[in-house]
Amino acid sequence: MKKKKVLMLFNSPNNHPRGYDYKEEFADPDDMYTENDVHKALLANGYEVSLLGLTNSIEPLLKEVEENRPDVIFNLVEVFNEKSYYEKNIAALLEMLSIPYTGASSDNIFICNNKGLTKKLLSFHRIKIPRFYIFKRKHKVWLHKKLRLPVIIKPLCEEASRGISQASIVDNEDAFLERVKFIHENMNNDAITEEFIEGRELYVSVLGSKKLTVLPTREMKFGELPEDSRIATYKAKWDDNYRDKWGIKSVYASKLADGVDEDIADVCKRAYRALDIQSYIRFDIRLTPDNKVYIIEPNANPCIAKIDEVAQSAEKVGIKYNRLIKKIVDMSILRQKREI
Repeated sequence: MKKKKVLMLFNSPNNHPRGYDYKEEFADPDDMYTENDVHKALLANGYEVSLLGLTNSIEPLLKEVEENRPDVIFNLVEVFNEKSYYEKNIAALLEMLSIPYTGASSDNIFICNNKGLTKKLLSFHRIKIPRFYIFKRKHKVWLHKKLRLPVIIKPLCEEASRGISQASIVDNEDAFLERVKFIHENMNNDAITEEFIEGRELYVSVLGSKKLTVLPTREMKFGELPEDSRIATYKAKWDDNYRDKWGIKSVYASKLADGVDEDIADVCKRAYRALDIQSYIRFDIRLTPDNKVYIIEPNANPCIAKIDEVAQSAEKVGIKYNRLIKKIVDMSILRQKREI
């Protein structure tokens, strides 16, 4: 049986010629560890794998497809030309090439990367979300009467907690105005202000199309951080020294009250359907002290390194990493067949 040809596509900080092996970059434990994990898993599954990193030109991709057309593209591109908002454009280009590709579609990425649009859609489907208000650049900013302090203020269209710090939580009008101004001027982004939901920070991964699999819940434990500072800031997610200092760690969720697991699974399935996902996603949720489930935001194309939430949750139910990667490839082929 002929091996399936898989083109593994990812963003690279530097331009390299087609056929470059990326061994040096993949060997760095602090850099391209996700790409390294996925590459090894694809090879272990018996695929014929080509590697292609994109920096600021799509020409290498077009040439690769023309000269060595793959059966599937494993899409790991999150940034193009140093801009994260081009992630959806790369997915749209792959759709135009009519080659099955893994992960979220271009419209999935567009919706999920706009926190306001996502919340409007989920609210329409009666899924609990925090009250929120959007302040666009070069427009009047005020403390909206619908918002109850404290609130958390974020860039409207950013990922990976960029722009989120302890200063993002505000409990007075002056701090509110100052933080919105910071997002507008320092990040060149519109701002979304949403009521701070007290409770446990949980992560729920879902994969599938017609039949959905809700993987075991993970939780961020905030260690020694003060009660009013327990949010998933950029440092809390990505700065190992900061995490060690405060004892922050991601673990399988500790015991939940009776029926809460089922409530979480139901909410996440409904949100998955509402967003029309047909691949895999991770939801960041808050569980209040009275066990109400709030979707904080969805993460289309979440990190799938072995050490991250999706793979860890899959491992918990016996889906080994290589099998997870194969399932993701298989889902992309099935999605393409349904769309033809």
